[in-house]
Amino acid sequence: MIFPATTAYYAAILALVYLGLSGWVMAGRLSGNVLHGDGGDADLQKRIRSQANFGEYVPIALILIGLLEGRGASHTTVQALLIALLVGRLLHPVGMFAPANSPRQFACRGGGILLTFGAVLVAAVLLLV
Repeated sequence: MIFPATTAYYAAILALVYLGLSGWVMAGRLSGNVLHGDGGDADLQKRIRSQANFGEYVPIALILIGLLEGRGASHTTVQALLIALLVGRLLHPVGMFAPANSPRQFACRGGGILLTFGAVLVAAVLLLV
């Protein structure tokens, strides 16, 4: 088995993004004086969901891509999946704050989740074949 160095590198970058999202949630809680939940604040709810969505998808994606890399998948394939995941996870929170049904919402939120789903799907299928 090959050590998944590329995945480890992107995992570190994604961990920093997650910390940034967590700080963004904390700042929203502090500014709204909200200790638990979202306090009925729609913007805080979007921040919380952006962070939670990240936490729901990134771990499984990294596991799948890391396993794929460890199994000897090409560097290009691994790099492409990790770039798609990173870009998708950066786009998603931007789309969460876009006006409803706007091009930015579709491009950022929709594009972000499609890139994330694509990375997970491709990695899963490649591990199965």
